[in-house]
Amino acid sequence: MGVAAVEVAELRVARGGRVVLDGLDLTVRRGAVTGLLGPSGSGKTTLMRAILGVQVVASGRVTVLGEAAGSPSLRSRVAYVTQAPSVYDDLTVEENLRYFARVLGLRGSKRTEAVDAAVERVELGDERGRLARNLSGGERSRVSLATALLGDPELLVLDEPTVGLDPVLRASLWTLFGALAADGVTLLVSSHVMDEAERCDRLVLMRDGQILADDRLPDLLARTGTSSAEHAFLSLVGGAEGGAEGGAR
Repeated sequence: MGVAAVEVAELRVARGGRVVLDGLDLTVRRGAVTGLLGPSGSGKTTLMRAILGVQVVASGRVTVLGEAAGSPSLRSRVAYVTQAPSVYDDLTVEENLRYFARVLGLRGSKRTEAVDAAVERVELGDERGRLARNLSGGERSRVSLATALLGDPELLVLDEPTVGLDPVLRASLWTLFGALAADGVTLLVSSHVMDEAERCDRLVLMRDGQILADDRLPDLLARTGTSSAEHAFLSLVGGAEGGAEGGAR
C-alpha cells in the first residue's frame, strides 16, 4: 500500500466558462490531517469535488486510494462532510444515524454496532435521544460527522467543517480529527481560518485556483521567514503577485 491517499496530476476544471483549476498537482499522504487553506473562491471546494469524483473535469488525473476518483469501489472507503450539517431535523441523533447506516447497507447487529461506535467517537452519547432541531450548531456538526464515520472510511473529506462555530467547539472538533488520523484515517480538511493550520500535519495553501505551498507548517514558516500561517500566506501571495507583475513587464 503506497503512502499517497490522493494523487492529483495536471487537473484542469472550468465552470461557467471560467477556468477554476488549471494544471493542478497535489499528493495527499495517508494517515495524516492535510489542511486545504485559502480564501473563499480559491478553488478548495472544486478540488475536493474532483477528489470525490463528482466534479466534471476538463483534463488531468485524480487517483484516490489507488482507484480513479468516483469509482464505485470507493463509495464505502471515502466519506464527505459538507459545510452545512447533513441531518434530518425531525429525527433524533440515533434515528439519523440508523437511517444513514441503513442507506449504507448495514443491517442488524452491524448497524447497531456502527451507530454505537460513531456516537462514541463524536461524544454524543448523552444526546442520542434528542431531536436534531434541538441541538446546538456544534452538536449538529458532530452528528453530520458521525454519519460520515458509519462506514469506517479510509479517507474523510471535510469542507470547512468548523465554519460558524465558536473557538471551543472548533478546538474540540480538531482534537477529534487528530484522534481519527491517529487511528489511520486520512483527513483532507478545508478552511479559510488560517489559525487552524497548526492543527494540521501538512498544509496546502491555495489562491485563485493555484497551490501556493504544500508543506509542513514549521518548514513553511522557515521558508517564508514568518511567524504564522496567515503571515506566510500573505508573504507567498506577495511573491506570486510580484512575479506576475515582473513577468508582465
